[in-house]
Amino acid sequence: MQIGVFDSGIGGEAVAARLRELLPQAQVITAHDHGNVPYGSRSEDEVYRLTKRAIQPLLQSHCEAIVLACNTATAAAIDRLRSDYPSTAFVGLEPMVKPASTMSESKTIVVCATPATLRSQRYQRLKTDWASEITVLEPDCSVWATTIESGRPDEVDLEPVVSAVEQQAADVVVLACTHYHWIKAQVELAVGPQVRVLEPSDAIAAQIRRITEAARSTSAASRP
Repeated sequence: MQIGVFDSGIGGEAVAARLRELLPQAQVITAHDHGNVPYGSRSEDEVYRLTKRAIQPLLQSHCEAIVLACNTATAAAIDRLRSDYPSTAFVGLEPMVKPASTMSESKTIVVCATPATLRSQRYQRLKTDWASEITVLEPDCSVWATTIESGRPDEVDLEPVVSAVEQQAADVVVLACTHYHWIKAQVELAVGPQVRVLEPSDAIAAQIRRITEAARSTSAASRP
């Protein structure tokens, strides 16, 4: 099984590394678009065009599934890509609003995301569906991806997140950009052990397992 992982920048490498641990039988290959990072400040049409162009090597490698390891690309492009390439399974990333809302005891969560993700229809729908009865705080993370991409993760300003936890009693932090996976340990240290910090790598692996198992079942059923 060959799995493709795409992200605009280095965040996809963290997802790919985790998938290799969780799915050792799979060959995981990556594609990126470092030249156009960050995606978070671009329009949906531009993100779609850039993503479609950047995933061509994964399509040409006949990946059974392609992970859009980018919340911004998922929000802007996944529906159109599924229409463009119906024979390819696309797995997207969405902010983990549902699990965060379920596990929050204080009914206040923090979502760290790019501006494009925060204004996307997919994200707004997630909040409507799963967070209508809780408080969702959205600190300014607009420069995080650029800072991490440029190799300066220690310079990411975590004060807005810490403030949300300390002043508004948030007890779950959602890392809704794969760049932020690189600073998960920093976030955990900053907010303290009483706060859950969520990122979706394990959920991605579970979804890929479901897709491949369903494909094998369909193939087996079609044999004479």
